[in-house]
Amino acid sequence: MSTAVSTVPADRLMITVAPTGAETAKAECPQLPTTPEEIAATAIACREAGAAMIHIHVRDREHRPTLDLPLLREWVAAVRESTDLVVQLSTGGSVHDPLENRLRVLDAEPESCSLTMGTTNFGDDVFSNPWPFITELYQLSQERQVVPEFELFDLGQVHTLNRLLDKYGAPYGGKVHCDFVMGVPGAMAGTAEALVAAVQALPVQATSWSATGIGRSTLAVGLAALSLGGNLRVGMEDVLTLRKGVPVEANAQLVERAVAMGELAQRVPMSPTEARAYLSIRPAA
Repeated sequence: MSTAVSTVPADRLMITVAPTGAETAKAECPQLPTTPEEIAATAIACREAGAAMIHIHVRDREHRPTLDLPLLREWVAAVRESTDLVVQLSTGGSVHDPLENRLRVLDAEPESCSLTMGTTNFGDDVFSNPWPFITELYQLSQERQVVPEFELFDLGQVHTLNRLLDKYGAPYGGKVHCDFVMGVPGAMAGTAEALVAAVQALPVQATSWSATGIGRSTLAVGLAALSLGGNLRVGMEDVLTLRKGVPVEANAQLVERAVAMGELAQRVPMSPTEARAYLSIRPAA
């Protein structure tokens, strides 16, 4: 990884909250935030708990995943009007969303967007991210001045990131931030050994990274990431229980747990302002 100088103190920990996702049904988990009002309340609670960035998947009026542009804008506005969190929109949407709809996510003007580096098995489904789509979305993010977070589900996707940077140059802002999504059935295992291998393969241009453990891998991945100096993504998109038989009641609980884990590693939660400097995100409007 690059040793580029950052204005953010080295003991800071960037916590991203992913509160909703596209997989869990509202009927199965009523506490999942699936309306603009609920996402605003979630943003406020998670900001107070220690989150710096929010990773958003949008739902429609029937609580189903959607990439409807007016709703994307409504959710972005709901968060911005209630907190100063960095707003990151998912360009993955649901595994069933057409690629052309996923490209239009940037029309909602987020500060950051997810950018997955390859196709992967996703449980019983396939999460499609062919190379032409990756390159088109990346160049669009450069043009729109949106900072991408490179989502890495497998070791091969780390090598794809190297290829992308070599061919198309640095992202807007010049920082290269990655998130390892681990423990998805069909993708990279949620283990310390897998994380070490993936971090070692990062391109020299990489300036920061975080890790996400899905389901039961949440704590193992989080602790391993802290031991390697990484950041954390947590939230009900990724895990719905605090421990076996104990459901998560609110996303802020998972942020609070991440803060407590960070304290053990002598890391202090980053503010949204620090996160913007850390990732070279343009100032909030």
